[in-house]
Amino acid sequence: MSRTAVVASVVSAVCVAVVVFWAGDVHATLGDSDPGRFTSLAFGLIRTLANAAATITLGALVFGALVVPAQDRRTKLTAQTYAAVRIAATAAAIWFATAVVAVVLSVSDATGQPVDVAISHLPSLMAATEEPKAWLITTIAAGLVATGARMTLTWITSVLWLVPALVGVLAPVIVGHVANGAWHDVATNAMVWHIPAAAVWVGALVALRGYLRHSPGTTSPDEVIERYHRLTTVCVIVLVLSGGVAGAVLVGPANLTGGYVVLLVIKLAVVGVIPFLRARWGARRPLGVELVGLGLVLAASTGLTHLVPPAWALSRPSAQDTVLGFKLPDGPSATELILGWRLDLVLGLGALLAAAFYLAGVRTLRRRGDSWPLGRTATWVAGCAVALVMTSSGLGRYSAGMFSTHMVAHMALNMLAPVLLVLGGPVTLALRALPAEPRVWITALVHCRAARVVAHPAVAAIVFVGSFYVLYFSDLFGEMMRFHWAHQLMNIHFLVSGYVFFWLVIGVDRAPRALPHLARLGLLFSVMPFHAFFGVILMNKQTVIAEDFYRTLDLTWMPDLLTDQRLGGGIAWATGEIPMLVVVLALLHQWARADRREAVRFDRAADNGHDDRLAAYNAMLAELSGRRN
Repeated sequence: MSRTAVVASVVSAVCVAVVVFWAGDVHATLGDSDPGRFTSLAFGLIRTLANAAATITLGALVFGALVVPAQDRRTKLTAQTYAAVRIAATAAAIWFATAVVAVVLSVSDATGQPVDVAISHLPSLMAATEEPKAWLITTIAAGLVATGARMTLTWITSVLWLVPALVGVLAPVIVGHVANGAWHDVATNAMVWHIPAAAVWVGALVALRGYLRHSPGTTSPDEVIERYHRLTTVCVIVLVLSGGVAGAVLVGPANLTGGYVVLLVIKLAVVGVIPFLRARWGARRPLGVELVGLGLVLAASTGLTHLVPPAWALSRPSAQDTVLGFKLPDGPSATELILGWRLDLVLGLGALLAAAFYLAGVRTLRRRGDSWPLGRTATWVAGCAVALVMTSSGLGRYSAGMFSTHMVAHMALNMLAPVLLVLGGPVTLALRALPAEPRVWITALVHCRAARVVAHPAVAAIVFVGSFYVLYFSDLFGEMMRFHWAHQLMNIHFLVSGYVFFWLVIGVDRAPRALPHLARLGLLFSVMPFHAFFGVILMNKQTVIAEDFYRTLDLTWMPDLLTDQRLGGGIAWATGEIPMLVVVLALLHQWARADRREAVRFDRAADNGHDDRLAAYNAMLAELSGRRN
């Protein structure tokens, strides 16, 4: 470990210790028992070490995947990329070990019990609290990355390890302070952007320092440094904006002189000062200062998770604030559905960014003199608009509290938006508009083995249809609706599973497993009855799905939950058939166009004396004649 890394570690540890001893008993404010100063300090230090190892893991993987140049992303790792992956594997091993300890300490901290009591009653205490479960998920994710990254030799595999790494990084955060109280939906969504941006910055910096120390003399580091600065500039912007949003929610209109506010200001100030130091000192000189500064940011983040957010002391949240993050005081009037917007910072903002990037790609083509079909642009923008409306408008708000409006959003996200998005051909546009190296990345990812498994017709069809029955006809739906992160995960699943299925059926982009048009039509017809049956079952079901959840919201203007559920079943039946009919028509249109193109190709070949079918026929006659002779 370098001297700078030691200094950064010491700074982080000292800051965490100061915050823990200065804050005193933070549990009494919430009416909880204090597990003791040892537990608080030990958990703070272990959490800091685990977070540091997690950020290095994720950032080093991103550094190896996107920052270090490579000749071919589909072949074995280069020496520089392999070194970054090895850094990630080592950090992941430390992350795994500290996460195991954090499971026990989080149980002690959350329940107010001494460590020995927490260990002796670990299963029962874990079942009663959420944060220890999140640390258990982190432990599993870290173990997978530590094992897999150490054996990774290809670029594709190193990219795939980003998925469990991202899950492990986010898990303890999205069930922490940001997941409680009024506006917790906004704070949680903001942290979904904030935490990965911070992890990529810290981990990429550590990997960059290792790269500069060990890069061969024939390799110029200027390109790598420039890529690192571009990547982390985006991280800085995301960090400041998302951190400001989450901080505003957790601080609220409170006194702006408390310790929580001081730590928040220190964190945002250090993040904002580092780009200034880069501009003033040059490209390579501030890397050590940057690492120490990010160590201070990491310590401040740990301190913020230990302190009680000021907004919690302002008012006692209602049941709707606690579960949803906002109130639904009245029924879904037309005014509320149209004007009652609450931007979803994950899916809603993601839809806006997807539309903006797509339009930027179309503009790049047109500046170059190339054409792009207007219909594809229109369908992509329309698909993004559907996702935005269903997650951020009044429909999106009421979908969290009413089964009928939830079903409207579900069917739109699962069947309408994906149909429009796949007709936009985003992969084809990216391959035409982006520079050479990103095109290689996209091609490698689309045709990798994991993509072929996900896009297998049987897998796509089973996930697309089967998730309806598993989700709604078990206790899973009621459990997921209790947590904002789980509700978001549900919406993402609807959108992704629908996109993969309709990509195979009518997608403009070439799928990893190309199907003939007849097979596409058969695949579509095979799933259509299951959608109709699902709606019919809902309309005739005699028990309320997720009744405990809906009763908890206490929506006095909607006393009859079963009637609302049957309305949702009718919506599922009606809205499921209409998109399917549109898909059938689109598929038949594509089939007819493909046949016309094939006919034109054969006619042109025949005119030039190169008719493949005639040549095959003549070859068959010659073979038969030879056999007779």
